Amino acid sequence: MGLFKDFVFFLLLYLLQGSNTSLVNLNGNGYEDIIIAIDSTVPEDEKIIQKIQEMVTNASTYLFEATEKRFFFKKVSILIPEKWKPSLQYRKPKHESYTHADVIVAPPTIPGIDDPYTKQFTACGEKAEYIHFTPDVVLGKKENEYGPSGKLFLHEWAHLRWGVFDEYNDDERFYFSKSKKIEATRCTTGISGTNGVTNCQGGSCTVRKCRIDSATKLYEKSCQFFPDKDQIEKASIMFMQTIDSVVEFCNEKNHNQEAPNLQNTKCDYRSTWEVISSSEDFAMVTPMEESPPPPVFSLLRPGERIMCFVLDKSGSMQNKNRLNRMNQAAKYFLLQIVEDESWVGMVHFDFTASIKSELIQINSNTERNKLVGSLPESAAGGTSICSGIDSAFKVIQKQNPQIDGSEIVLLTDGEDNTAKMCIDNVTQSGAIIHLIALGPDADNAVNNMTALTGGQHFLATDTVESNGLIDAFGTLTSENADPAQKPLQLESKGSSLTINSWMNDTVTVDSTVGKDTFFLVTWNAQQPSILLWDPSGTPVNNFTVDSSSHMAYVTIPGTAQVGSWAYSLQSNANNEILTITVTSRAANSSVPPITVNAKMNKDENSFPNPMIIYAEVLQGYTPILGATVTAIIESNNGNTEVLELLDNGAGADTFKNDGVYSRYFTAFTENGRYSLKVRAHGGMHSARRSLQHPANKAAFIPGWVVNGEVQANPPRPEINADDLTVLENFSRTASGGAFVMSQVPNDPWPDPFPPSQIIDLYATFDEDKINLTWTAPGDDFDKGTVQQYIIRISGNMLDLKDHFDNALQVNTSTLVPSEANLEETFAFKPENISEENATHIFIAIQSIDRSNLTSKVSNIAQVSLVVPEADLGPDPGPHPGPGNIKTGVNITTLVLSVVASVVLVCLIVGATVYILKRKSSGRPSTTF
Repeated sequence: MGLFKDFVFFLLLYLLQGSNTSLVNLNGNGYEDIIIAIDSTVPEDEKIIQKIQEMVTNASTYLFEATEKRFFFKKVSILIPEKWKPSLQYRKPKHESYTHADVIVAPPTIPGIDDPYTKQFTACGEKAEYIHFTPDVVLGKKENEYGPSGKLFLHEWAHLRWGVFDEYNDDERFYFSKSKKIEATRCTTGISGTNGVTNCQGGSCTVRKCRIDSATKLYEKSCQFFPDKDQIEKASIMFMQTIDSVVEFCNEKNHNQEAPNLQNTKCDYRSTWEVISSSEDFAMVTPMEESPPPPVFSLLRPGERIMCFVLDKSGSMQNKNRLNRMNQAAKYFLLQIVEDESWVGMVHFDFTASIKSELIQINSNTERNKLVGSLPESAAGGTSICSGIDSAFKVIQKQNPQIDGSEIVLLTDGEDNTAKMCIDNVTQSGAIIHLIALGPDADNAVNNMTALTGGQHFLATDTVESNGLIDAFGTLTSENADPAQKPLQLESKGSSLTINSWMNDTVTVDSTVGKDTFFLVTWNAQQPSILLWDPSGTPVNNFTVDSSSHMAYVTIPGTAQVGSWAYSLQSNANNEILTITVTSRAANSSVPPITVNAKMNKDENSFPNPMIIYAEVLQGYTPILGATVTAIIESNNGNTEVLELLDNGAGADTFKNDGVYSRYFTAFTENGRYSLKVRAHGGMHSARRSLQHPANKAAFIPGWVVNGEVQANPPRPEINADDLTVLENFSRTASGGAFVMSQVPNDPWPDPFPPSQIIDLYATFDEDKINLTWTAPGDDFDKGTVQQYIIRISGNMLDLKDHFDNALQVNTSTLVPSEANLEETFAFKPENISEENATHIFIAIQSIDRSNLTSKVSNIAQVSLVVPEADLGPDPGPHPGPGNIKTGVNITTLVLSVVASVVLVCLIVGATVYILKRKSSGRPSTTF
């Protein structure tokens, strides 16, 4: 048992380090609990399962060798859609779910574009969200474009697990090197190849030489790098894993710091191997002496959901209307949220526990109402959380001897010194614990249970108008349910009102939702007047009123009308608190609804480290840009901070226009729990569906150079990133759970927060001036206004990076900093750098706030001072068909031709000189 406790302790430390939902565990040298989920929209094909197993098995060998015999894949679960037919080899999942999936096999994000990618929006060295493969990639139909699936998996795993970035750059394919030549953006520079532009018209394609762009002094935008098929260079996997010889990561010795790729800009010019070797995983292992065993696979198919409520009815639940609020939220869950065919039981606890309902399978409103009748009516006594959990185990085991994979929803408002005593039993059970902490005194020991079992953690404060308790219950949908069947929250808000005052607003129902649209109104003192109109102005009058629970609700039959639904709620009491919640499901199972998902960078944090808030707005897997997204962060005692989240590629936002909206949060007011809630709104003509290629994707190979000839792959479909689909109005709200703060001082503290690092500095050279643009940081990370900027320049990038304070400083006396998140512009004439000694100028910025705290040095921008030598490239001609393009000439033929030409020129020159001498010898000389 002592050994198990040690394992639990270390696993808990690991899980509490961040809010990434992955459950992957490094056991010895082997990665376990990897979850690969096949999306419910993928047509049934057992060959996909076989190919996943082959891909991971091959990837494990590549991983072992690439990490110098340190890591391999040990245990992998493949989650199969419930829509696929059952099989005797499929087992029921335990904690495995789509929410925790590390790899998702799903249709392309952009139709016709099969780019494998990793959803990665955190900083260098931090774990990413998930890997996305399309079925065609898994089935091996895209191997010529992306390479063997095993090496492809390793490329994406490095993104996912170790937080490294790509070493190519589709936006900046070439750069001007210190050798005064244009080089392809790559690592290492030992990868050889040629450059060219593919032009296809009808059935004929050509590859021509790349031209120099007069503005950038680099190759034109359509120029691509074609690698030689036969290479001897072994690195790097994060550049082109497709190359046969490439089996290693770039390291400190061969890393190309000049290349303008994400690995350099995001990881401070460190090589991928330096980042990997500084990871927590690396510190935990030593190289193995023997080869590892192949991965062990489990095939899992979701079944019926089994869950039990464990509800606190101790004496403290009488305070601040907590018991009734709990019953309101639980009734909302039972009537609207929990899925048909689920099994639900109920336990109440104070200092002891009592079973109020055995498991009931929900098939109709009859079962839902029966469970509602089991909710507690009074509160008294002490608090024994372990008694409640033990009783829930008995409820579940009576129906199903295996507790594995069942869910327990624990709601408590009090401290319990004995709660930590059952952590071992909970962890060994295999059950998933979801915690709803009600009020500021809920026991912290249960946090560990949720982390260890993969459950969710929520805070609902006593500030009723925040609607946190209903939000928490509304989030507890099945993690393995079809997304088209999940209820989505369109609205959640509340207000404190005086008698006869009104709460008026509208709720937008967009065309992606509308099925089972549900309006819920709650009150604290007296039933309000409730008015609701559909978009055509027709009133909705058939609300069901539950006076004892202080709630009224209505379900719109069929599919709700698209448009703005207006409501007016009139208070009929003083000091009244009214709330409204609106949910809906997808209108069409074949059209994914717009969703918003919220999270933090950590589940636990200590002052003065900032929190980062993220909200991802998607339709299916397609990012939604241009939405207005706000985060509401509420502390234990109800102190609220509202932040506008931004997708601007600055401050906390790693990538611009990726559908992930981010912001730093530093307004800590106390220790303890904080809750997160996010609102996303798309106004008319503002939000749009992105057609950009995802960041952090495997490189698409345009073709190969084979025996001196370019053999091009069929080009990818052209995408106009500016041609975005404009969306209709929509609104969504989502709970992001809770995080816990510690070491927040009670007294006012000196400013500990510097400006955020500038990560989007961009420079252009116009005649004799350098023009700079960047997004303004704030006095405290990305909030407020900095005091001043320090801009320095150098003719050597590494000198500027390593010795910023010694570089030449630019006069910025006329530069007045703008408020955070606004665009800054500044122009200056470079001085004291001789163009004779420098090929280009490198620029970086540091910000200083009012407390004289400095930011990290920005990304390094550059401008070229000279026109570089161009690579003449191949000399192609027309070729039939885009699928079999061969351009250029054979290298041997080329060499022989050059030699013959040189010999011929020498003969001609020699003969000419001889003739001229003969002629000159017959002429009279002239002297002066």
